[in-house]
Amino acid sequence: MGLSLLLPLLLLLLLTTLQAGNSARCVPKMDYRIDQPEHLSAPKGGTVHINFIFYYCGALAKDPRVSIALRRTHFHGEVIYNSTRHFVHEDYKDRIILNLPEGQKSGFLQILNLREEDENMYFCRVQLKTQRFGLQLWQSILGTKLTIYLAPKTTTKGPTSTVTITTGLSVLEGNRTSVSLPLSVEAVVKVALTIAVLKTAILGLTLYLRWKTSKGDPSKILRRSMRTLGFKMTSLLEASAHFSTLATTPPDPHTP
Repeated sequence: MGLSLLLPLLLLLLLTTLQAGNSARCVPKMDYRIDQPEHLSAPKGGTVHINFIFYYCGALAKDPRVSIALRRTHFHGEVIYNSTRHFVHEDYKDRIILNLPEGQKSGFLQILNLREEDENMYFCRVQLKTQRFGLQLWQSILGTKLTIYLAPKTTTKGPTSTVTITTGLSVLEGNRTSVSLPLSVEAVVKVALTIAVLKTAILGLTLYLRWKTSKGDPSKILRRSMRTLGFKMTSLLEASAHFSTLATTPPDPHTP
């Protein structure tokens, strides 16, 4: 009874081992592929890298002469790049660069200065020389869908100039320019009246104090104070005339 159960188990184990050996065995004529991303996106004017990696289970020649090509639109589409022939399509002139280190099976194709019309399907193709079957060639089936989008515009704010207005003076901080502005006639009159009232009050107080403390003739004190008042009023009128001249004279544009 035990032997009858053991035999089927041994047969099953042997069958599993044979299947595993067959799956691990290399079939050079069939076991090869090239992989690349299904979808990429990049901004207009930017750069995109179409990465690829190819696989071959058999032995390569001492000089495999690896060649990379790129098609667009569909699997049998137009060739736009060929590394062996040093060919670049006119639409991509000076804009396609291949990066594939020697002896490596992975690299990328770089497209520079992307345009809106570069939005397309791209298919990488590899060609190399093997030991048993000579020159072999295969290509990606699915390819890469490249989407081009418009990069967001960035605005740079320039320096701003702020204007600070003071009495009779305007300062432009942006370019460090100072401009003197004339006072208005109304402002001159207000200043003159204020000074006149202040001077009159001071002279009146002075007259009162002199009269209060002096034993001299009140008429002499009055005449002396009037002379002082006349001198002060003359100075006030001269100052008012000076302010009026400033108010009516335009500023010299050449004066810094």
